[in-house]
Amino acid sequence: MQVEYINPFIRSTLVTFDTMLGCTIKRDKLCMADQVSDEYEISGVIGLSGRCQGSVVVSLSRAVAIQGAAAMLMMEPGELDDLNEDVIDAVGEIANMVAGSAKAELEELNLSISLPNVVLGHPPDIRFPSQVKPIAVTFACPWGPMALKVGFTPVHAMI
Repeated sequence: MQVEYINPFIRSTLVTFDTMLGCTIKRDKLCMADQVSDEYEISGVIGLSGRCQGSVVVSLSRAVAIQGAAAMLMMEPGELDDLNEDVIDAVGEIANMVAGSAKAELEELNLSISLPNVVLGHPPDIRFPSQVKPIAVTFACPWGPMALKVGFTPVHAMI
């Protein structure tokens, strides 16, 4: 995967958290996805297809997922305290917003995005195709740990 393709996803994550959730986050480290410790309990996964194939994963700690859902639902902090259906739906929507905004910047790839899937678990069991080397970006978030993983490859490279 070409590193410059991850920048739209990074920008999209920053903007989504700032404008939709009212939470300012900062990009932390950029590395291969297998170098990120899995301290995340919930992940929104969006499939990518078009001139490339792969996935984008927004992985959140329990605290970030709950605070993010509360912000989206305009609830007071503390009103949500568990990974319930509202939180699961919110995590899927966050992943959808991140992927959708990045898609707009990557018109040359003619991307289509799937409906979001949400994966619960610590560590999450999310796998990319073997030929894809996903990149991860961690973010400094006042609510807790979070990361973005993006991995895709041109369709012709998969043949």
